[in-house]
Amino acid sequence: MSLTDRVQVPAGINPGVKNAKQQTMLDLLGKPRDSFTQDCQPVTNPDLEPLIVTEDVGPFKVTGLKPAAADLHEIFTNVKLANPTLHAALGTAGMLCPRLVRGTTRGSISNHSWGTAIDIKISGILDPRGDDKAQTGLIQLAPFFNQRGWFWGAGFGTEDAMHFEAGDERMREWHTEGLSIAAAGAAIDEVLRFGDRGPDVRRLQEQLNSKGANVEADGDFGDKTQDAVKAFQEQQGLTADGVVGPKTSAALGL
Repeated sequence: MSLTDRVQVPAGINPGVKNAKQQTMLDLLGKPRDSFTQDCQPVTNPDLEPLIVTEDVGPFKVTGLKPAAADLHEIFTNVKLANPTLHAALGTAGMLCPRLVRGTTRGSISNHSWGTAIDIKISGILDPRGDDKAQTGLIQLAPFFNQRGWFWGAGFGTEDAMHFEAGDERMREWHTEGLSIAAAGAAIDEVLRFGDRGPDVRRLQEQLNSKGANVEADGDFGDKTQDAVKAFQEQQGLTADGVVGPKTSAALGL
């Protein structure tokens, strides 16, 4: 089977790794710029700019957040040692790209905006998005990213197998190591909000539905999910802001 052959995404991916939440990114690294579109635009945050580097990570060069580039260098070194054929086939469609998540028009900032995500090509071919299939090369690659605390985008509600991003816990580790722009020791709550996506959002949607809501459990925190959260918060006497913080999480049994 070729590395570019596409098969069903296997079960049990991303063991122990959660994708980085929008609030985590904003709390730790701030907004890369004031406004976003579907197109890549420059980073304008003067505190974030010094953390953006261009480095050779093995199979190619990247421009992204300094600790993310360091992780990629280690990941690809391990790939080369374990699977040189796969390493030789690796390419990229880009890392740093301040923009919205593809297919959204507001609120949902892509993690590419901070240079903590990368899209991978296998033998020059980019895996199509949203069909629940993945190139076998990406399936072989995913455990190397997971071991370093990176989330594989095949686990999103809309499958995005080309995409890998630093996970939530990895972002917090960088903060502990002084590699963020947030104040040292700052407490970063685990919060779900509009624009988030992934397995945690799907669990939220399932819990909302168990409490009487009627939202599609697709793993995308959009307008309907936000409205359902606000309605639940009102029922529970909580601040109806549509943000799932500790109190709302506890009330939902998350």
